[in-house]
Amino acid sequence: MYRYDAIDRSIVAARVAQFRDQTRRYLAGKLSEDEFRPLRLQNGLYVEKNGPMLRIAIPYGQINAAQLDKLAGITRRYDRGYGHFTTRQNIQLNWVKLPEVPELLAELAEVDMHAIQTSGSVIRNVTTDHYAGVSADEIADPRPYAEILRQWSTLHPEFAFLPRKFKIAVSGSTTDRAAIRVHDVGLQLAQRDGAIGFQVYVGGGLGRTPLIGEEVKSFLPWPHLLTYLEAVLRVYNRYGRRDNLYKARIKILVQALGVREFARQVEEEWQHLKDGPQTLTEAELARVAAHFAPPEYETLPADDLCQLAHLREDKPYGRWVERNVRAHKVPGYASVTLSLKKPGVAPGDATAEQLEAVADLARRYSHGEVRVSHEQNLVLADVPQRELYTVWHRAKAAGLATPTIGLLADLITCPGGDFCELANARSIPVAGDILQRFDDLDYLHDIGELDLNISGCMNGCGHNAVGHIGILGVEKHGEEWYQVSLGGNQGNAAAVGQAIGPAIPAAEVTNVIERLIATYLALRHAGERFIDTVQRLGHTPFRDAAYQAPSHEEDRRVRYA
Repeated sequence: MYRYDAIDRSIVAARVAQFRDQTRRYLAGKLSEDEFRPLRLQNGLYVEKNGPMLRIAIPYGQINAAQLDKLAGITRRYDRGYGHFTTRQNIQLNWVKLPEVPELLAELAEVDMHAIQTSGSVIRNVTTDHYAGVSADEIADPRPYAEILRQWSTLHPEFAFLPRKFKIAVSGSTTDRAAIRVHDVGLQLAQRDGAIGFQVYVGGGLGRTPLIGEEVKSFLPWPHLLTYLEAVLRVYNRYGRRDNLYKARIKILVQALGVREFARQVEEEWQHLKDGPQTLTEAELARVAAHFAPPEYETLPADDLCQLAHLREDKPYGRWVERNVRAHKVPGYASVTLSLKKPGVAPGDATAEQLEAVADLARRYSHGEVRVSHEQNLVLADVPQRELYTVWHRAKAAGLATPTIGLLADLITCPGGDFCELANARSIPVAGDILQRFDDLDYLHDIGELDLNISGCMNGCGHNAVGHIGILGVEKHGEEWYQVSLGGNQGNAAAVGQAIGPAIPAAEVTNVIERLIATYLALRHAGERFIDTVQRLGHTPFRDAAYQAPSHEEDRRVRYA
């Protein structure tokens, strides 16, 4: 992974010192709340329902064991002993105290971590595929490009006060696992005539107006990555709306102009930048890419005999391998997903003890590195197959081996009304009720692959709009209600789900989910996933079932039929 150099460290140290002085002046009454707000936001500090919340950057979701150990210690000293991993591949601390934040940031800097540009109207954390560099379907490793984008965008003076926050995602594989089509800019690595470049999408996003990004450039040669994106951002910075917070994202500008006109204006702006000083060179790409060179893999058999024996003899282990272990491009290796979706725990939360356990697993079995997925799980990317059985036992002891990756219980959830002052409704209790109801592993595996995403408000931090089933918290007469949508999808077939009817009270959400699942099980064809059945039949049979309340006895029969 990328190692910070003297320049990186000087930037982080300067920001820590700057914020220490800003906090001192604010607490002394020399800065007003309005003056301090943009300063704290530039350092990832929000004022939430329970007090300050700090969002710590994990660039493109890659973190090492020493950094995890530091996070564990920080959560004990400055928080309540746990952190929350987000859909932006970052981690949030929900109980920090403002006077202690400068010291917290100083401790993060010791291990090359920070909170720069994790909030505010700036270019946010660049995200990518959590299997980058180890996936067999990869066109090229996206991480060097993500790191180049991080360096370019950090404290970029021209883009420090954009109309609204700006998010970039990069995918290097033929299968999009970075949700690039729901970002302000999505970059798909591509190959044309032996040359590497990017298919560029602009104008995607979730939130109040969820939209799928549209292609503005079918093939952008990689040396022009920064100059072209600078042109995109200049057009947005010039014409993006600043009079209405809800219409300030680039997706609204693209819709207003039309994608062809937007692309034309970007091309026109690009002519002033193309082939200029920010054109990438082979030497610069090689410098950054060297940080992401593959580790020293052993020469191993494609299938480990002990591993095959464990699969035959241990059914719970086999189930975990089926859901939580993924094939690796190097024979004899695998990638392991450590689940942060244990029933009874808020999805995405990890205790200090779990962070230390993951750090230990990474050191022992995966070259000391860990990935954060936008599905709020952690990944050991390079595990020898012979070690999988041991990793499973250790992960299970740490509460990190729930065998449900890709299933309904692997749901995505924002912090919701329990923490966020923007939320209309709570997300965590709804997720807990669903996990409690769907606690039968045989039943979950019978249902199969299903994305269920929950957001507590229109900002959509839980990605409800692209869930096969989406749940959105809304306020109705001062109470918490929930809107259910169907048909959302991420990846290559990205789509925005559509509401199936009026909002429902919290007490009915899990019952409605159960009736939707029962309808799918009754109507599916052999081999069909939930989303396939929804696309084949449309919403009508699901809507009819969702809003028809059966008796308790009928509910029981439907589930266990």
